[in-house]
Amino acid sequence: MKDIALFLCFYLFLVSFLRESNAVSQEKNNGVYIVYMGAADASKDGTKNHQAELMSSLIKRKKDAVVHSYNNGFTGFAARLSEAEAKSIAQRPGVISVFPDPILQLHTTRSWDFLQYQADVEIRSGPISGSDYSSPKGTDTIIGILDTGIWPESESFSDNEMSEVPSRWKGTCMESQDFSSSKCNKKLVGARFYDGSDDKGPKPSGSVRDQNGHGTHVASTAAGNPVSGASYYGLASGTAKGGSPGSRIAMYRVCTSDGCRGSAIMKAFDDAIADGVDVLSLSLGSSSGLEPEFSSDPIAIGAFHAVEKGILVVCSAGNDGPDARSVVNVAPWILTVAATTLDRDFETDIVLGGNKLIKGGGISFGNLTKSPVYPLISGDLAKSGDNGVSEKNARSCNPDSLDEKKVKGKIVLCDNRDGEYPASMKLSEVRSKGGIGFILVDDNARTVAPKFKSFPAAVVTEKDSNEILSYINSTKNPVASVLPTVSITKYKPAPVVAYFSSRGPSYNTPNLLKPDITAPGVAILAAWPGNDTKEAVVGQEPPLFNIISGTSMSCPHVSGIAAFVKAQNPSWSPSTIKSAIMTTAIQTNNLKAPITTNSGSAATPYDIGSGEASPSSALNPGLVYETTAADYLQFLCSIGYDKSKIKLISNTVPNDFSCPTNSSSESVSQMNYPSIGVSNIKENETKKVTRTLTNVAEEATYTASIKAPAGLEVQVIPNKLVFTSNSKKLSYEVSFKVSSKPKEDLFGLITWTNSKYNVQSPYVVTTDL
Repeated sequence: MKDIALFLCFYLFLVSFLRESNAVSQEKNNGVYIVYMGAADASKDGTKNHQAELMSSLIKRKKDAVVHSYNNGFTGFAARLSEAEAKSIAQRPGVISVFPDPILQLHTTRSWDFLQYQADVEIRSGPISGSDYSSPKGTDTIIGILDTGIWPESESFSDNEMSEVPSRWKGTCMESQDFSSSKCNKKLVGARFYDGSDDKGPKPSGSVRDQNGHGTHVASTAAGNPVSGASYYGLASGTAKGGSPGSRIAMYRVCTSDGCRGSAIMKAFDDAIADGVDVLSLSLGSSSGLEPEFSSDPIAIGAFHAVEKGILVVCSAGNDGPDARSVVNVAPWILTVAATTLDRDFETDIVLGGNKLIKGGGISFGNLTKSPVYPLISGDLAKSGDNGVSEKNARSCNPDSLDEKKVKGKIVLCDNRDGEYPASMKLSEVRSKGGIGFILVDDNARTVAPKFKSFPAAVVTEKDSNEILSYINSTKNPVASVLPTVSITKYKPAPVVAYFSSRGPSYNTPNLLKPDITAPGVAILAAWPGNDTKEAVVGQEPPLFNIISGTSMSCPHVSGIAAFVKAQNPSWSPSTIKSAIMTTAIQTNNLKAPITTNSGSAATPYDIGSGEASPSSALNPGLVYETTAADYLQFLCSIGYDKSKIKLISNTVPNDFSCPTNSSSESVSQMNYPSIGVSNIKENETKKVTRTLTNVAEEATYTASIKAPAGLEVQVIPNKLVFTSNSKKLSYEVSFKVSSKPKEDLFGLITWTNSKYNVQSPYVVTTDL
């Protein structure tokens, strides 16, 4: 009972904390509210007139009341309102929702070669029709990126040998004091920024120039030109290139140092739809546990209307892993991307006395000698004599916990499992007390290559730290050295799920399996602003390429793949491209074993979705699942919208459309999605779902195979599909039956196979609702 009481107390505290955090975030919106009024050309009920009337009345009251207006892909505006005004407007005709302007956060050479290698070691899904993935194709596709801006001088964005910009492009290149229109070219075709004033009003302040680095890194990962000799101070050297190097880039700077405002994100979606992008890439989102419902989610709203206009939207899954139910950006019309590692390791070796070698990680350009001649001490042995300093604090090298006399001139081993202080503060404690080297114990950090610049430092696993501690405690005068970092390629196993990658199931819609896909997001090398002295190593110029991690990095990998597939198949819809990427994904690593998580356990679809994206296989998937507008409308029914609201939201609603009387979250299982989620199944109960496949290749016969865990009976009817010129779309039914209530969620795989193609759909079955 005591444990239950403690749990309840913690749970109530957590809920209260999240609510307070959300409230604080809303207070920072400066009184700005977003008024969402649905589809832009849904004028049957006078939506445009309602919008104009509302905006006019606000401008009369206060000239700068309206922050942004939305007119292209959807209708509405963002304005400075009192709470009472917001409540009043929410009751007006044509208004779907009014909500405070939220502040969302960023989800912060070899990655493409690794993805190609992964595809090559698998049985190919089909021929590549003579195309070479590494060739600079994709010229007629445009990737819109919503981020922190761009550094246009980077060689990754040169337009050498590129053809003229397609005439369908309607975008612009916004000027500012540090960004002239000449910075745009045939590669960087558009640049917009949003700083709190509608572009119809006074000239907005700000710039699209990237002062953060994140947007430049993301843009070059998605579509950067090949740049030979790229590296981070000699590490990860080679040719850096984007996923679709022939594609063009349009940057929409929606993020500042304060975060990414929902009103700016919606304005960027609205502009991008009119500009003519083919793919939209968003490496940002809400935090786990704070993701709003559709009617107040700027990304879900904008993405819905973009997809209606034929634009595929790719979003990061979030960095709140490995906790369950932490995945964000989960709307079914979004392609949600998790993060995995590459087959590359940044190894920083530690040499102990007797030349015992410990393989650490991280990035360090220290100048200690190779010989282990430097005194070595653990944090607990260097504890300050001041009262109040615990051995635990000293072991972790927390601030003011170490004795300068004991640390000076030594390499210090510090534990990072307490989570009380960031590693940077522990490093600062060691340096401030005269330490000459730093060894951090952190299983998670070992996998993501934290940077220590010129200070001799390394990260080790707990297992390796035990060996170091044993040496320290058994030796009278322990010594060591920390060597400079080297890049190790063909590292195994890879890919591995990144510890930070957010996990399923989806918090609000368990019948929708998320994330959808995974891609490299750990220690990715890509372009960086050339003036960032904060990233510079002492005595060196700022780097032109940088190494960072996050689902922010995995997202543009998939955006690049999507643009490349679109270029080769220009008539394909967003859901067709999404299906092609998902059903051809890879579930095995470079040891030809199942992909694992950072802890070593087998990865599930909650970790990796359909698997690791395979660029070449996605070009020719054989069969696809086309998720239609009707599927999305039924989804809106299932989350509580009625016919009248849905008709405002979408301009594709048939006159005879109606929501089913029994519509619920469970009906989401029937959406024609490339993966399957079934919840709330009872013991010995059978649940059935239907899927329809469309043939995008030659006539062929496919046979179904099933992977199912013990205790789950899965049947596919029919188990053979014959596609001909007259039968391009065929349906099948899957039945699920559990013989006894499972202790955990059940995962499996349905694969349709012929001699050329493997079309895979993961599924999850759970007893929870």
